[in-house]
Parts: sequence; C-alpha cells; structure tokens
Amino acid sequence: MTAPRVPGAQLRHGRLSLGLSFFIQGAVFALLVTRIPAIQDRYGISDGLLPAFLAAVPVLAGVGSVVTEHLVKRVRPSVVLRSAQPVVCLALLAAGAVGSMAQVAVALAVFGLSVGALDASMNMLGVSLQRAYGRSIMLGFHAAYSLGGIVGASLAWAGAHWQLSLAVLYGPVVAVLVPLALGVGRWFVDREAVGLAAGAEAPPADSAAVGASPAGAASSGGPVVMKLLWPLCLVMAFAYIGDSTVSNWSAKYLQDVLGSSEQLATVPYNVYMVTTLLGRAVGDLGVRRFGAAAVVRTGAVVAAAGFAVVAVAPGAWAGMAGFTLLGLGLCVIVPQTFAAAGRLFPGASDTAVARLNIFNYVGFLVGSPLVGALGDAWSYRGAMLVPMALVLVTLVYARSFGSQQARYGDRHERPSTADVGRGSNEL
Repeated sequence: MTAPRVPGAQLRHGRLSLGLSFFIQGAVFALLVTRIPAIQDRYGISDGLLPAFLAAVPVLAGVGSVVTEHLVKRVRPSVVLRSAQPVVCLALLAAGAVGSMAQVAVALAVFGLSVGALDASMNMLGVSLQRAYGRSIMLGFHAAYSLGGIVGASLAWAGAHWQLSLAVLYGPVVAVLVPLALGVGRWFVDREAVGLAAGAEAPPADSAAVGASPAGAASSGGPVVMKLLWPLCLVMAFAYIGDSTVSNWSAKYLQDVLGSSEQLATVPYNVYMVTTLLGRAVGDLGVRRFGAAAVVRTGAVVAAAGFAVVAVAPGAWAGMAGFTLLGLGLCVIVPQTFAAAGRLFPGASDTAVARLNIFNYVGFLVGSPLVGALGDAWSYRGAMLVPMALVLVTLVYARSFGSQQARYGDRHERPSTADVGRGSNEL
C-alpha cells in the first residue's frame, strides 16, 4: 500500500487523539514523581524502604510491557491503551488517597503494571501511524508527553505551594483526565484500520535504507530477531540513564557541587523539560530534512557536550547551560529509537516496540544508582562523564536508524523544503 500524500480524516483524528494520550501520560507521571516526598511523608515510608518502592514501579512496568507484547497478539493495541490509561490515572489517585502503607504499595504496583502496558501500546500506535503517514511524526507525540510533564510538574508545584493534600491535588486532575482519556480513546487508529496489518508488505529491496543498514535483513516482515534489535535496546537504555541522571541528580548537583541556592537548584530540571519539549516540537522537521540517523547522531553529540559542560562547570549558571544542552540532545533519541524499531521490523513492529520499551525501565533503574554510587566513591563531576560516554555509544549504532532516505511508509521520504512545510501543518 502507498502511504497517502494527504492523510485522511481518520489518520488525522488518530494522530490528534494519540497526541492527547501522550499528553495525559506525561502529566500523570509528573504528578507522581514530583510528589514522591509527600507520598513518603503521608505513609511514613522510611528512607531505607523508599528505594524499594521506587524500584518496584519500573520493574513492574517492564513486566507490563512483556505482557502487552503477548496481549496485542489477541487484541488491538488501541484496546490495551484505552483500557490502561484510565487505570493509570485511578492508580495515581489511589496513591494519594489510600490509608496505609500496604495499600499505597498495591496502588504503586497497579500503576507500574498499567504504565508498562500504556507506554508499550502508545508507542506501538505511534509507530504504525508514522508508517501510515509516510513521514516522521513520532517526535511530535513525545513532545506532547513533555508538555504534559511540564503541566503536571506545575500542578504539583502549585499543590505543594498551597499545601494541598495529595487527595485534593490528584482528585480534580483525575476527574478531568479519565473522561478525556476515555473520550480520545474512541479515535485511536490501529495498523489494521489503515491497511497495515501484521503482514503488510515490506519496503522494496532497492530502498537505500535497506541497502545501507542491517534493516535489510529484517524487512521481509519475519519475527523479531533480538540480534538486530539489540543495538536499539542499548541506545534506549543509555538514553534513559542520561535522562534519569538529570531528573534525579540535577538539583543535588547544582546545590552541593556548584554551590547554588536551594531555590535555584530546582530550575535545571524545569529547563531540561522545556528544552526537551522544544527539541521534540521541531525534531520531526529535522528528520524529514536530514534523515533519522543524522538527527540521532547530532542529538548524541549535543547531549554528550551537555554532560561535559556540567562536569567542568565552574558555577551554577554554567551548569544550567549544560543541562539545557542535555535536554536538546537527549530529547530526539528515544522517539527515533522506537521509530527505528518499527522500520527494522515492519511486519512485527508491535513486538519490537514492546521489547524495546523494557529497556526504557532498565535505563531508569540503572541510571540513578549508578551516578550516586560513582559520586560517593569518586566525585559527582567524574560521575557525569559516565552517562556522557554511554550516550556517545549511540554514534556506534547510528546505522541502525537508517540512512538519510530512511523510510516511514511504503514510499521514500523526500527531504525537501516543500515536504517539510506541508507536513508541519497537517495535524
């Protein structure tokens, strides 16, 4: 099937509804992670027990992703997403409203399992929609997630500022987001709905992307070969090690190493989120113009430069400049890694995305303890060089993202000004 030059109403509705789903998930996740100290205080969770609670969420999310890989063989990914997103929202409310430590543990377990299913199914739909559009749109979905994260973090700040209880903060938000999630779920578009069933025809053998990368070995639509997917799994894990370094250590680094005030130390993560949003908002244009591999290479170099600036920064403002570079660099890697998995296994993209998604949580689990251990044993400046080196490994695997002519539908992307201009106005 040839991807449509002008997507029909069904695809446009599917794209908008999926973007709103990414936005909802970004807001919900930010509302949880930014209020962890309040959850700890409310339920009397000790400092020694807190890491077990926090580690359980990504571990169970990985389990949820594995379950989803098998579940979507029987039901459509849209059904999984439509079912999981309200559960995630309600689990957030439960985490702030239940009455005991055992109950909040159950709430967080449900949150983790359903988040794994949600993340996997969202990206499955994103990959199939991008293939139907025939051009890069994946970064736009993740930009919506970043925007949701900024909104969620802002709401969490307001709740802390006004000293609202978690139930009072989460209750109205969930009351809005659950109906919104159920509403937009009616418009999700699966591969089958646009003629991209599991056995969809592979790209022609003369594709430049096939000839230039290992994707040619997978383009026949066979089962997922982990040997071919493994480079993308490593890239995903390393990107999330970098991301978790920022989210968990930026405030402490600015305050303890660079001598900033407590108030200023809260700024880097907000700046990081804003630059992540900006980079993703324009990233699809870069992919259309220069190709996925070039954008990912550039992102890896910029992110590594950001870590280097943070490591040698003489003061707080230089450190914030480094975290700004980190946001601009890291933001393009994860969405393009999901997209590359879809191109690598066009006939088994749901399975590839589900397996790749597990390494999201692997990176999240490894990143924070790794930097903390290195910081305590060596120095926090030196610790920043480790995620820098890991991000640079992406350059070694850049071929896995395809050549400049990497395909997104059943035709070549044309990296031209006219194509970019037309695509940017069709959401």
